[in-house]
Amino acid sequence: MSHTKNYLEQVIEIANSLDCVEIERMANIIADVRNRGGRLFFLGVGGSAANCSHAVNDFRKLCGIEAYSPVDNVAELTARTNDEGWDTVFAEWLRTSNANANDAVCVFSVGGGDVVRNISPNIVVALDEAKARNLTIIGIVGRDGGYTKKVGDVVIVVPVVDENLITPHSEAFQAVIWHALASHPALMIEKNKWEGVES
Repeated sequence: MSHTKNYLEQVIEIANSLDCVEIERMANIIADVRNRGGRLFFLGVGGSAANCSHAVNDFRKLCGIEAYSPVDNVAELTARTNDEGWDTVFAEWLRTSNANANDAVCVFSVGGGDVVRNISPNIVVALDEAKARNLTIIGIVGRDGGYTKKVGDVVIVVPVVDENLITPHSEAFQAVIWHALASHPALMIEKNKWEGVES
């Protein structure tokens, strides 16, 4: 079997294994955040950071939710990293944003954060800050979900079907799931352009 065929077979297996009930719960949580005038903060690093930027666009434009990510301001991100340290960069951003109980933080991460192994410690510190401020915590993560799964309210863990492809599957399904959410009837208030264009 070719790599491509194998990869796509694994995609099917993962899609069939996702917890649809939890994804629906996440949609309801995000709708509640919007209804109470809260904000949705996306946190992630690497490829997950790029997914955060895309998700911010979708939830703002399609769902009318005030959404932000610290990775979209490279000047502040690098200044804080340089002056205060990588570990606290997201937590300090939440603090400056006056994040509060009306808001939610959404983590996109392959491992979910692990201080002991020094993997995404900035996510761990940010989640501690979010908990202290009574934010709702949601996420889409891989592996065992790490710290995000441990402390989150609703966290979708992308099932591992191949130990050699954890990262690409996790990051790919972040996009699959957030697109399912952004197009969810409970959330979507503006149609995508192409759905209204005649072929």
